[in-house]
Amino acid sequence: MSLLTVSTSSTLESLGASSLVAMSEGGGVNVDLDATLLVQVGLFVVLLLILKPLLFEPMLKLFEEREKRIEGTRREASKEDERSAKALAKYEAILAKAREAGAAERDKIRAEGMKQEAEKLAKVRAQTAATVEQGRAAIAAEAQKAREALAQEAVALGRVIAGRVLGREVSS
Repeated sequence: MSLLTVSTSSTLESLGASSLVAMSEGGGVNVDLDATLLVQVGLFVVLLLILKPLLFEPMLKLFEEREKRIEGTRREASKEDERSAKALAKYEAILAKAREAGAAERDKIRAEGMKQEAEKLAKVRAQTAATVEQGRAAIAAEAQKAREALAQEAVALGRVIAGRVLGREVSS
């Protein structure tokens, strides 16, 4: 059956069942123009005049207000984004300066520490060299004393050995 079939009851009675089937199969629409059409148009105009100030205009104002608020909120959000981006850039700049200052201070302290280390190492090396030199001098003195003692003992031992080999006492 077709979606829209409009007719009056007198037309339906005058048409037979076969005509209704043919009309529904053909897809045609039968519209009668009479006084009800004028009444419906009148009711539409009256409803339009009544509903326009009561319903449509307030709804349109509400929609416009909502759009204005959405745009205002979007503008505020973009301003906040810009402010936060500026604050982040400022923070990062301050942080970079602090890092540079920290690195410079660290390098300064490191150089100072290396200088102190070099001074202490030089002092310790000098003390070590002095101690080693004193030790060498002491060893040399000890060696000299030992040589002198050995030389005296060698003379005495030489006499004893010569005396035994010769079988008599040797005098110098």
